[in-house]
Amino acid sequence: MCGFIQRITDSPDVIALLEEVGLTQTIPLFVNESSTSNVINFYPAFGKAAERQITNIIVSSDSTIDATWWFDAKPVGNTLEVGNRTTFNARNLDSPYWGKFIRERRAIVVATAVGESNPLGKGKSHYLMKPQSGALLIGAVYRRFSNGLFSCAVVTRPPIDGFCQYHEKSIPCFLPHDSHAINAWLTTDKHGSLNNEVEYILNNPRIYTDLEVTRVKTFKSAQAMGEVNILKADEND
Repeated sequence: MCGFIQRITDSPDVIALLEEVGLTQTIPLFVNESSTSNVINFYPAFGKAAERQITNIIVSSDSTIDATWWFDAKPVGNTLEVGNRTTFNARNLDSPYWGKFIRERRAIVVATAVGESNPLGKGKSHYLMKPQSGALLIGAVYRRFSNGLFSCAVVTRPPIDGFCQYHEKSIPCFLPHDSHAINAWLTTDKHGSLNNEVEYILNNPRIYTDLEVTRVKTFKSAQAMGEVNILKADEND
């Protein structure tokens, strides 16, 4: 499960990564991203809060959208009504529910940290994950409604060695820091099957940059409850 995403809006690492992967035309959208502070924390729309959006989700080489982080929704007037189906993550991509969108409506979330949780006793342990350098690109899917609004889900994949100690069921679909791969991810598959590059990414989940992992009391406070551990990218090759 990916249930928390953080983005530092004025981070030079975000700008540098967008340049590296050929998304330079989106940079002004991130530079102009409005916030009361330089940090935006994103949470799924628990409690049916349709206003809980991820901003500046990249949907093409030169455009972004703001989308409610809960895929199951419907238009009601000039807003969205969030459904009961838990759909902030898209995991079972073989399901017909996700099929059209993983082929035709792929997108990218840019992050400077993510949060994962694992069961611990009667509660959960929470882990804040930040790249040692740079930023993160995460695969997502989105849909557009008749009133012009959007909803989205973060794509997750089966757990891998190293990462499963922080979440036993899944890993966010981190994307390569490679312009060819990013172009393939953002290109619609029109012939009913995934292109080879996208299929490889989905079938071979991994991390692409070393992550600093800290157990925290809550994601919002980021109060550390232990030492920082390093999850190295090369452990997942």
